[in-house]
Amino acid sequence: MVQVKVYGNRRVWGERRSEVSDALHAALVGAWRIPDDKRFHRFLLLEDGDLVAPRSESYLMIEVVAFAGRSREAKRELVRRMYDDVAPALGLAADDLELVVIESPAESWGIRGRSGDELTLNYAVDV
Repeated sequence: MVQVKVYGNRRVWGERRSEVSDALHAALVGAWRIPDDKRFHRFLLLEDGDLVAPRSESYLMIEVVAFAGRSREAKRELVRRMYDDVAPALGLAADDLELVVIESPAESWGIRGRSGDELTLNYAVDV
C-alpha cells in the first residue's frame, strides 16, 4: 500500500493537482512497480503564510506513506526519479522539492475491513 500527501502553496499548485499527481504516480509506478490503478494522493494545499520554509513559493513537500519492506535501493530509486523526472516535469529546482518516505508495518493499517497484513496485494512490497 502506498499513499501520497502533497503539501504546497494553494496559489501555486491549486490548479496543477492533476499534473502533480500524474508526475508523482509515474515515479512510483516506475520505481516501485505499483499498479497503475493504485493511486491514492491527498493534496494538503496551504494558504499564503501557512507554509513557512526557506524555499521559493513553488516549494513542494511530498510524504509517501507505505507498507514497510522496500529495499534501500528501491527507496533510492524513488528519490532519483523524484529529482530526475518529477522536479523537471513540474519546473522545480531541486531545492524546491522534498520527499520523505514513511513506512509502517502492514499490520498497522486497516484496509477494506481487515488488517493490512491480511490483504493479498497484486504487487510486491519488497522490491
